[in-house]
Amino acid sequence: MTENGDFYYGQDKIHYEVVRKEATYKEKTGKSRSDKLIVEKTKPRKVVIKVHPDQRVVATAPIDASEEIIHDAIMKRARWIWQSLQDFTKQKDHVLPKRYVSGETQFYLGRRYVLKVITDAEANDGINSTVKLSRGKLNVELSQIDSELDSEKQAVLVKSLIDKWYKDKFTSVSRERIEALLHKASWVYSSPSIKLMTMKKQWGSCSIKGNLILNPHLIKAPKECIDYVILHELCHIAEHNHSENFWRLLTQVMPNWKEVKARLDGMAEFYLNE
Repeated sequence: MTENGDFYYGQDKIHYEVVRKEATYKEKTGKSRSDKLIVEKTKPRKVVIKVHPDQRVVATAPIDASEEIIHDAIMKRARWIWQSLQDFTKQKDHVLPKRYVSGETQFYLGRRYVLKVITDAEANDGINSTVKLSRGKLNVELSQIDSELDSEKQAVLVKSLIDKWYKDKFTSVSRERIEALLHKASWVYSSPSIKLMTMKKQWGSCSIKGNLILNPHLIKAPKECIDYVILHELCHIAEHNHSENFWRLLTQVMPNWKEVKARLDGMAEFYLNE
């Protein structure tokens, strides 16, 4: 169950979500179910507040916590919440459009690589330009003809070469991950078809027929994040909307999906940056 609230810090109005979580048996009693002794009095559980890189403020509270208790917990951390939001805002401001020149950062499976554009004067003579990973660098080696392009056209070419390299890699990785994850999705009887589509604000989608559309920018994220998106879409084959049944199903196949999603969302500005 999710609720919403707001508070002011100075002139800034800050929105937050409240997620109520029922206590597990161990949280309620302090004992596992195998213990014979049941403890009736336990310490009250806390309201846990998190500020995510996508600037969501989420308070996870016991299901029986009053609004007053939750609001008090929020206000006690008001300055920290505000400062965290400011820090994440500054971080996003530093995400500049890429120029596709040597020295820029590129990502592959969650790791950072330094782009190095190698012109024909530095590289082996070749007919075709190539993209290769080597020792922490993403090397784009330009052919003699491509090396003679002006800087603007060269940047366009380098982008197209990197985009194709990413798509080729993700075609292989996405199929590999789906095959590895299908055993978790018992409701899926055959491997679904995959279409790659570059999107600005979505990682993936699932058609009514059960065909998956995945964003090739996912190849920049760790494999666990790729798995989350694939499992999310596979769950849509069984549940076509974001109902309680959908989230329950996703939790069954990936219990830590919230943490993985937060990790992916936190780097989205970088992974989707072109």
